[in-house]
Parts: sequence; C-alpha cells; structure tokens
Amino acid sequence: MSEKSSSSGSDEDVDPESGQPVELGGVLSKWTNYIHGWQDRWVVLKNNTLSYYKSEDEREYGCRGSLCLSKAVITPHEFDECRFDISVNDSVWYLRAEDPEHRLQWIESIELHKAESGYGSETSLRRHGSMLSLTSAASALSATSTSSFKKGHRLREKLAEMETFRDILCRQVDTLQKYFDSCADVVSKDEFQRDRVEEDEDDFPTTTRPDGECNHNNNGSKEKLFPPASPKGMNGIDFKGEAITFKATTAGILSTLSHCIELMVKREDSWQKRLDKELEKRRRVEDAYKSAVNELKKKSHYGGPDYEEGPNSLINEDEFFDAVEAALDRQDKIEEQCQSEKVRIPRLTPVPPGDVYSTIGTHRFATKVEEMVQNHMTYSLQDVGGDANWQLVIEEGEMKVYRREVEENGIVLDPLKATHSVKGVTGHEVCHYFWDTAVRMDWETTIENFNVVETLSDNAVIVYQTHKRVWPASQRDVLYLSAIRKILATNENDPDTWLVCNFSVDHDNALPTNRCVRAKINVAMICQTLVSPPEGDKEISRDNILCKITYVANVNPGGWAPASVLRAVAKREYPKFLKRFTSYVQEKTAGKPILF
Repeated sequence: MSEKSSSSGSDEDVDPESGQPVELGGVLSKWTNYIHGWQDRWVVLKNNTLSYYKSEDEREYGCRGSLCLSKAVITPHEFDECRFDISVNDSVWYLRAEDPEHRLQWIESIELHKAESGYGSETSLRRHGSMLSLTSAASALSATSTSSFKKGHRLREKLAEMETFRDILCRQVDTLQKYFDSCADVVSKDEFQRDRVEEDEDDFPTTTRPDGECNHNNNGSKEKLFPPASPKGMNGIDFKGEAITFKATTAGILSTLSHCIELMVKREDSWQKRLDKELEKRRRVEDAYKSAVNELKKKSHYGGPDYEEGPNSLINEDEFFDAVEAALDRQDKIEEQCQSEKVRIPRLTPVPPGDVYSTIGTHRFATKVEEMVQNHMTYSLQDVGGDANWQLVIEEGEMKVYRREVEENGIVLDPLKATHSVKGVTGHEVCHYFWDTAVRMDWETTIENFNVVETLSDNAVIVYQTHKRVWPASQRDVLYLSAIRKILATNENDPDTWLVCNFSVDHDNALPTNRCVRAKINVAMICQTLVSPPEGDKEISRDNILCKITYVANVNPGGWAPASVLRAVAKREYPKFLKRFTSYVQEKTAGKPILF
C-alpha cells in the first residue's frame, strides 16, 4: 500500500504549522457487493473526512463516496487481522489493508482525525495547555486567573511560603535559644559572686572600699557596689521584637496551612466532580455501545460480507426469511423462463423387468437398504392419526402435507409427510422417474451439480449432488444411496407397492468440503396403483388408473438457520416439488403404454 504519510497517533502526525493531522492516502480493499466482492480503491483521509476514489489517477474526477468522521465508529475485525469496518449511522464501509501494520496505521490516523474534529481533543488540549502554561509562568502572580493551572500555582506558592516561614522560624528559635542560654549564664555568675561577698563580710568589717562590692547603708542593709553584668552579645538582641516576629511567623504558618487545606479540599471536590463526570461518560458510552450492538442486530446493512447463516449471524429472522423468499422467487422465475424456452427432447430410458426390482442385491449396502425399506413400509404408511403427532399444514385438492416439529441442538429436523393422488400414471412409472438419474435434471430445479459416484446394482446407486445456494444460507451438498424396490402384496386384493428410498451414506470419492455444508437425508417415495375396471370389454386405459403417493422426508440441514425460515421454506417448497414432479411424470407417460 503506497501512502503519502504514515500515521501512528503521535505528535509527529500533527502539522506543526496548522496544528492539524497530516493528510493520509493509500490503497485499501473495499467491499463493494456480492457480485464484485473486494475491490482496490484509493482512500484519502483529510480534514476529518474519509473519501475514496476508483484509483489515484481519477482523483480529479471527484470521489465516489465520503464519510465524516465526527461520529464514526471504527471496529477492527475479530478474526481478519487486515480488516476494519467504519460505520456512521446506517452507512458502513468494510475495508482491508495489506497487512496488520497498515491496518493499525489507518485506524490510529482515523482516530486522530476523529479526535481533532471536536472541541477538547487530546491534541488541542495539549497544544492549548502548553500556551496556557507559558502565559501562567509569565504572570504567575496574577490574582485574576481562575483556571485549574493557576490553582495549581497558588498551591505551590503557598508551599513555598511554608518553606520560607520554616526558615524564619528556625532562625528565630536559634536567636531566642541563644538569648535564653546567655541569660542562664549571667544568672549563674551573679549568684557565684554574691556567695563570695557574703563570705568576705564574715571575715572583714563592712566599710566603704574603693573597689568594694557593697557596704552597709544607713538602714544597715547591703547594696551592690557593681551594676549587674550584661551577658555577652545581649545588647544586640531586641527580645520584644523577636517575640512579636515569632508570634507573627507562627500565625502566618497557621494561616498558610489553613489556606493549603482549603485549596486541597477544593481540589478534591474538583477531582471528585471530574471523576463523577468520567464515570457518567463511561456509563453513557457503555449504554450507547449496548444499544448500538442491539440496533445492529435488529437493523442489518444488506450487502456486508459477514451475513452468513449461523447462530452469530447479524441478520434477524425476518430479514433472513425475506432474503430466502426473494432468492426462491428469483429461482422460480428463472425456472419458468427455462421451461417456456426449453424444447423437450423425448428421452427413451429402458426399464428393466419388474423382477429386477424385487431383489435386494449383493452389494455392501444390501443389508442397510433392506433395513430402510422395511422401516418405511412399517412406519411411513401408518395413518397420521394416533400418537404420531402429525400436524396438517397444507391441503390443496388431493394433496395433504403433514409435519412433526422436531429440533435437535437448535437445528430443525421436522419430518414431513405428504399424501397425493395422481390420475393416469402408475406407481411403477412414478418411482421409475423419481429414481432414474438420466432424467433427474429434467424435473429437479434445485440441483446445481449432479453425478453418480458408484453404481451398486441395477436398482441401487450412490449419488452426489449440490443444491443451488439460497443466500444468506450456505450452500448444501448431499451424498446418498438411492434404491428402487417392488414390494409384492401379501393379499391378492391389495396392490403391489413401489418404493424409492434415498438415505445418506459415506463414500471415499465424495468427502465433505469447506465449500458446502453436508446435509443428511432419509427420503422415501412410496406408490401404489389403484385400477378401476373399464366398462364392458374395453382395455384398461390411463383414465382407469390412479396412483396413490406417500412421500416422507426427514432432512438434517447440517447447519444452523432460523427455525421459522426452515419451516416456512419447507411449507412452500414441498408442495411445489410434488406438483412439479407429478406433472412431469404425466407429461412423460402421456400416450405411452402403461407400465405396471
């Protein structure tokens, strides 16, 4: 990916002159639609807008689309390391970079442009904060500033005042301590001298001496002959002034401490408000995220590359149903056009004698085939009443469709049973055309590819087929053994029964792939021919025969899809299938000899 500049979300991505993030341009793969898929586009990130062009050379012709990033939500993909999605309201861009490093560069650049689009972004705060710091430093003594930065300076100033007061107080304490020490020394010396004078008075008469200390006054009392000696250095100390200064200093300390406490209380309130605001902002963001996720699940953007089936699909059941319904309608129109333009070429398929269909065969699946045939003859022909819990879902003329609701691990496994009566055809003919692989593509319109993997016997083959995909469901494939049997009646008054059973098997030549979801089936077409005798000696014609059909199907789709969708599709498609197939058999057998 060629880019004009790299983006890492740092200060280097900001233009020093304009203060805006630099422009970013390069090639990214953009999801267009399901027809064209991912296409390379020239994407430009500039001025809080993300635009894309078909190529770099076509920039002069104007952009093909753009997104304003003010309210954009950038979502890195959970599994694809090169992909990220950008959504603004209902508009979503799915983008892929060359590698995870380029994806990170684009995401960080987009986030930086998005941040610069509003007030109070990180970069703008950093830029404006720096300017404010310089202004505050130049006028730190301004008393009119009420910003948070000025409050911080005032607190630091008060702490500096506390340091000054501490120094002054220490000096004053030292001075006063010296004064008190000197006073203590003077008192000690004076007492010592007094003691010596008293001792001298006991030895000598009290008279006036030129250098004497004391003598007796007229009252006989003693008085000092020398004035009290001043301590050394005492004359330079103003004790009263020092005491006043000491008192003022301690008062200043108390006042400054009170101011500091007040500032810290205000700062605590301010930070508490910020914390409460951030918590409220976080709560709103979490609520917005939850509502966005719920809204995204409810309101899908058609055309995204992630809308596949599965329990984590973003498509809700209504949209899933609408998409499947629309796809089936398109297939029906295509089928009608093909039928109207198609000139049917009569295909003569040799029919083996009936006794061939009465044998089991000796292939490796013979025992399994016999088991499946006996199960269908025992349970599929049972009446729908009683404890079977069959529910009638469709009734159209002679056709009735029943269903039993069964789910396993969230996957719908509803067994279906349909009964129908068709005039003019026999049970042998119906089962023959249902089983014959040579004519399968003539009446089966849901198959995309079809081939016989192995022929086991004259009446048993292993078939692999892929069905046409109905978006948003994944494509299905089926590998099954198809066997046709004739079950002779035990009572001469009862008709013989023809049966085709298709059930899933495994084969080394058709292993499951990641392209398709392997479905499992157990299907049976059971037919009996009822004959009404013609009048007189007339030969039996197709007007005298009626085929009674019982069709049962138990299908495991192999993957998840909404239960309502699967049941609605089954309710719609099975009657269409029976009508289409029986009409085809009537068309193929018209004018031909009756095959009992």
